Amino acid sequence: MEEHASPTLTLGPVTFDLTLVLVSAITVAIIFFLVFWASRRMEMKPKGKQNVLEYVYELTVNFTKGNLGDEEAKRYALFFFTVFTFLLVANNLGLMTKLETPEGYNFWTSPTANMAYDFGLATIAIVFCHVEGIRRRGFKAYLMSFVTPAAMTPMNILEEVTNLVSLALRLYGNIYAGEVLVSLLLQLSQQSAFAYPIALLLNIIWTAFSVFISCLQGYVFIMLVSMYLNKKINGESE
Repeated sequence: MEEHASPTLTLGPVTFDLTLVLVSAITVAIIFFLVFWASRRMEMKPKGKQNVLEYVYELTVNFTKGNLGDEEAKRYALFFFTVFTFLLVANNLGLMTKLETPEGYNFWTSPTANMAYDFGLATIAIVFCHVEGIRRRGFKAYLMSFVTPAAMTPMNILEEVTNLVSLALRLYGNIYAGEVLVSLLLQLSQQSAFAYPIALLLNIIWTAFSVFISCLQGYVFIMLVSMYLNKKINGESE
């Protein structure tokens, strides 16, 4: 498969991937517009677009309350709603179209199809869990959970690393694989008139399956983060 690079902008020591900046901004804009539109003129008895918005919100509460409990799930519902809706949109952007130039530049992709991007998302989620653990339990009690018993300290630290890596790689692997196969099917459709209808049918089937997997990965991501958060705010004994 032909490789395509993203245009970049370097400001001092920092290099920005302009494609990731673009699709991230588009993701945020889509979510902001949909939530803003659905939350206008809200009524006590929801209907239409308000019903959909409240359904997605309640869905995130139901997803996480098995790990956090009803009270804590509602306390952190806005955080998980934000993460879940972001992933629902971001994971599926790359399935919509391809914008690639003859010079080898790619201007459209799912941001979560980039490994570094997913490590960034996972880092934010893990740091949030640590911060909440310290805020809710106090720094001393929180620190003691890592060194009690002392023999388990290396394993406790290793667990934090594996949580971060597994959270990022699970998301990256599924989204990236979906986009790779879509690109391969697009190339197949260009080989001959005979191959085009076959590639088109396969592309439709694979895109539908990829949408399902993308939504499933959003669910898995917030489920895992809610498990980590519960451990941090309640401790090992909970």
